[in-house]
Amino acid sequence: MAFQCQRDCYMQEFTTSVVSCTEAELQLENNGKKSKVKGYNVKLKDTILFPEGGGQPDDRGTIGGVPVLRVLRQAADALHFVPSPLEEGQEVQLRVDWERRFDHMQQHSGQHLVTALADTMFGYKTTSWDLGRQRSSIELDTPAVKPGEMEALEAAVNQKIREQVPVTVQLLSIDDPAVEKVRSRGLPDDAAGPIRIIDIEGVDANMCCGTHVSNLSHLQVIKILGTEKGKKNKTNLIFLAGNRVLKYAERSFSTEKSLVGLLKTGAEEHVEAVDKLQKTVKRLQKSNLTILRDMAVLIAQNFKSNPERGNIFSLHNKDGDNEFMNIIANEIGFENTLIFLTVGEEKGAGMFLLAGPASIIDGLSKPVMDLLQGKGAGKNGRLQGKAGSLAKRAEVEALVREHFCNARSG
Repeated sequence: MAFQCQRDCYMQEFTTSVVSCTEAELQLENNGKKSKVKGYNVKLKDTILFPEGGGQPDDRGTIGGVPVLRVLRQAADALHFVPSPLEEGQEVQLRVDWERRFDHMQQHSGQHLVTALADTMFGYKTTSWDLGRQRSSIELDTPAVKPGEMEALEAAVNQKIREQVPVTVQLLSIDDPAVEKVRSRGLPDDAAGPIRIIDIEGVDANMCCGTHVSNLSHLQVIKILGTEKGKKNKTNLIFLAGNRVLKYAERSFSTEKSLVGLLKTGAEEHVEAVDKLQKTVKRLQKSNLTILRDMAVLIAQNFKSNPERGNIFSLHNKDGDNEFMNIIANEIGFENTLIFLTVGEEKGAGMFLLAGPASIIDGLSKPVMDLLQGKGAGKNGRLQGKAGSLAKRAEVEALVREHFCNARSG
């Protein structure tokens, strides 16, 4: 069957009834973290909430005020995953998250238009596409595009939008001979009729289950951001459609306004200003490294020239790197001296170096790594690596001193 969301993509509210409600578990992602959530799969007599398919994500909305967290297709049915149960047979009011739905309609219809004209104009076939959260991509079956082609394609798709070309839906039986003449990448194994054809008048007829605009003018505008190298000699075309273009322009202007304030230049001079800043930063970094190297030598010489220096040298320096620590260790020498060095934020992540007689370092390796949440390697009396946290640096130093004194006295 075709769902109500497919018969009328613009319907935002709908009354139907609950067919079944069963306990279920679903893996959901929140801020990049995946977790299993217990809830219920609800089947409805009909639905305006689109289940994911055809490259289009699923809808969000509510059933009788209960939030719908996912909508999945199961053969001819749509499963609505909700956090609380609904009574079988009860009449319910559905509401769709219209902002999300209309965005998906714009991106999906935009993809059909771009795909059709890329084929017509340049012979580039679409092999897949991805409706992303911020931008969408179309995989073209070509290793590269020629200069000027994307500009021409963008102009052509926006001309079709200005011409207000109608977009209609046809429903054909699965055995209708006309199905064979329609552009498609194939039907899923569990597909059940009727077959839905999205027809952009005079431009393209394509088999598709997704939700679409009824007229290209509803796309507003399409912006092709560019292309990038894809997999297996393919090219990914990156685009925005409709409201996403407006949001992109708003973000770009906001960024531009901030850069004007920071760089004290007009927008047309930003690239040159940033280039100058980068070159200045590189020169300063180079000078800073030279100073750090010289400072490392002076630190080591100062320790060696101190008649009361003892056999343990410990130092933390916020600025520095592995070379800074290695210069100090090599200058002092660690055959008879135990050296503990760290660089980075005092309570945060950083780097460390522990050097001394091999027999002593071997015994300190594991406890030091544990206290510093460290990752690294040891060889020939030198243990060096990254510290997940330097918060327990004082404990490490105390441990090092105690272990060294015990080893010497033993």
